[in-house]
Formats: sequence, C-alpha cells, structure tokens
Amino acid sequence: MTAIKERPILFSAPMVRAILEGRKTVTRREVKKQAALNCLAAGFEPAFLALAGNADLCPYGQPGNRLWVRETWAQPAHLDPGPTVYRATYPDCIKGQGWENLPPSDAIHWKPSIHMFRRDSRILLEITDVRVERLQDITNAESIAEGAEPVTLAEARSLDLLTYQAGFARLWNSINGPGAWAADPWVWVVEFKRVTP
Repeated sequence: MTAIKERPILFSAPMVRAILEGRKTVTRREVKKQAALNCLAAGFEPAFLALAGNADLCPYGQPGNRLWVRETWAQPAHLDPGPTVYRATYPDCIKGQGWENLPPSDAIHWKPSIHMFRRDSRILLEITDVRVERLQDITNAESIAEGAEPVTLAEARSLDLLTYQAGFARLWNSINGPGAWAADPWVWVVEFKRVTP
C-alpha cells in the first residue's frame, strides 16, 4: 500500500478562517516552477501539467495527497518550546471570550506560518482535483469557493467583474502585490476537502 503524501501549505489568517468556516474549498497558486512554465510556453495544454505522470511539475501534489496548513502561531514565552500553541485565527483568543488564562500579550511571541511544525498543524486538507488555468478565468462561483468576500457593485463594475470575482481580485492583489491580478499568470487550481488530522 502506498503511503499518502503530505506537504505543507501556507494560508493567511483570513483564509484559515474561511477554511474553518467551510467557505474555502479551493486555492490558486501561481505556477512558478520553470519546467511547468516551459511546457506552457511550448504549447502544451494546461491539462498536461496536472496529469498523474507529471506529478513532479506540481508542488502541491495530486488528488488523494494531503496538505497540512501552516498558519501564524505562537507559544507563551514560559512554555517555548512547549505543547501549547495559540493561533492568530482563534476568534476566542481574547481575554474574556473563553480563554481566561491567556497570557499577557508580551508573553506571546507570534511566529510566521512558515515556521509552524507539522505536529502543531490543526488543519489537514485532502486534494480532490488539480488543474492549471489563467488566473482571470476564475468564475464568480469559483471566487466564492476561494473564500473571497464580495465588493460593492460600483467597485466590481470598475473592474468589469462580478462582485465575488472582484473580491477575489482584491484578495489576490493583497497577497501577491499591486498589479498581480492584471498580470493574469498561470495558476495551479487545487481543490480540497478538510479531513480530520
């Protein structure tokens, strides 16, 4: 029997909340691997990159593989490195809202998601589909599955997009920098479902 492959994946606090709330079931990540970009430049169909035989081209894996989520986290200084982990996305991580024993803020040392260990991850995702497409090919329904928030009709019209598409465009630019949406890069579209770690 083949072992299930697991890889880490980074998510921002708003996207972690969207996953936990069941609003995010897909993520788009820019195709950066030169071998994959060379295939696209040579005229290969985007579907070619996602074939099981080309698994080395996709850094996120194939259907059936799993992704463990890295998120912003912390440990109280007196426990570092210890078993207690706080996460930036806990809605009750405020004194008076369920965590009466939460240490003072100067005793918590927040760490970037890149430094989270597998043992501390609380979210495990199983990949259900992988494909490659242009970023701006995203539909309004797919934008909702990305966890995007809608924007005003005026803002959406200014971008010639529907409200959730425009919300996703704003989200993409906030993560990848100004002009990232307009660049319309090739992206990996990784669909997933949450599983119990």
